[in-house]
Amino acid sequence: MFIDTHVHFDRFVKDGSFPEVLEHAGAAEVCEMVAIGGTAEANALSLKLAAEHPGRIFGCAGYDRDEALARRAPLEPQNKELRTSNSEGVIDFALLEKQVSNPLAKAVGETGLDYFYSAETASAQKKLFAENLALAVEFEKPAVVHTRDADEDTLAILTDFSKDWKGDPGRLGVLHCFTRDTAFAGKMLDLGLMISFSGIVTFANADPLREVAKYVPDDRLLIETDSPYLAPVPMRGKRNEPAFVVHVAKQLAELRGGSVDSVANLTARNARTLFAL
Repeated sequence: MFIDTHVHFDRFVKDGSFPEVLEHAGAAEVCEMVAIGGTAEANALSLKLAAEHPGRIFGCAGYDRDEALARRAPLEPQNKELRTSNSEGVIDFALLEKQVSNPLAKAVGETGLDYFYSAETASAQKKLFAENLALAVEFEKPAVVHTRDADEDTLAILTDFSKDWKGDPGRLGVLHCFTRDTAFAGKMLDLGLMISFSGIVTFANADPLREVAKYVPDDRLLIETDSPYLAPVPMRGKRNEPAFVVHVAKQLAELRGGSVDSVANLTARNARTLFAL
């Protein structure tokens, strides 16, 4: 059985293909999926799907790096310095705190840093990332972390997070859709995070990433699709969906010298540990 640990269901719901996507997943033995948040609306959908599909879909809530562009409302003197975005672009962390505290939210995220597209908002991104991680500490829920071209700042903020973390050491969080090098992977593993591989590991130009996939220990390995993006080989050119996570597992099995079943089982076990499924 496979667990896809990172799915954006928004587009599937919007275009009406959600029931078909679930059917495909079941046929491929992808029996559990983690629905990722990132905005107030995505968080609400994630929690709604988790409520409607108990034991099959699990929720998350957080604010991703793009939300750093939202205008911030003035703080009340007694308020926590924690907020999230609404349709008017105002950061309102009271809503995010409510969403994260929901038992259906198994993690905080996704959240993180991306300087490839938005380096000019680096300062706001770092503040928002740290605020998300403060909620993860408060509610003892793991963080689902995105990073791109921001290794130094990501490491610094996650180092502080790991020092503040009071929960189960095996549930700190995950670097999702990992694309960095072995050295950076080692630093994340040293902090206690898991590392998740997407369809990128199957791409023709991904030889350095395949070396990382061989390096990560069994008990820190996760698989994902990041649907509807990044369809793996041999599904390139198609819209990605959870059923395709099997191809990620096949690539990892080949790289690590094991069976697809063994990769499915160990990554499912790790997902259950991380997200307390």
